[in-house]
Amino acid sequence: MIRFDKVTKRYDKGREALRNVSFDVDSGELIFLTGHSGAGKSTLLKLIALIERPTQGQVLVEGRNIGRLPQRRIPAHRQQIGMVFQDHKLLEDRSVFENIALPMIIAGYAQREIRGRVRAALDYVGLLDKEQHTPTMLSTGEQQRVGIARAIVARPKLLIADEPTGNLDPKLSLDIMNLFRRFNEVGVTMLIATHDLGLIEQLGGRRIVLENGEIKAD
Repeated sequence: MIRFDKVTKRYDKGREALRNVSFDVDSGELIFLTGHSGAGKSTLLKLIALIERPTQGQVLVEGRNIGRLPQRRIPAHRQQIGMVFQDHKLLEDRSVFENIALPMIIAGYAQREIRGRVRAALDYVGLLDKEQHTPTMLSTGEQQRVGIARAIVARPKLLIADEPTGNLDPKLSLDIMNLFRRFNEVGVTMLIATHDLGLIEQLGGRRIVLENGEIKAD
């Protein structure tokens, strides 16, 4: 489903966040990206989401070289990917329901389908009774669950998560990771960047270790 072929990402002043990175991800795989801060985990995920483009090499998603996609086609590419962030990126002046519905509204779904899918996503993450709350009324763990519901509401085949448990205590972290495991069990391909090696050992799955922008182990 995903292929990195000798990918390098170089920023201003010559700093290389990734260097000659190559690996393949099969459809339905669960992969954990680990490594020290600054190892290149976030950059790798940003390349998949086309938040960044590679300096050299190719990033292919379902056989398409996404590094060559024109700007006008980037929104359509991102609509196929669920994205979860450590800081949630929720709109505080919108309700939980509205936050989750936003990707579907942008994609032009009918209101009836939006209502059904948003409530199904809320039920999946255990927050159906919070749909009219604002994010500021929720705990940190609940806010992260809202971010996950927003990521899955359009039923993407691929989900990427950047340190999704970084601000959570161990129990909440395990709850969130178990949610991800459930998505993976129904066929969603997942790449999760995390520092939490203990959680990885509990959940299993493939692990790619990055060090100074290069793959140290896979």
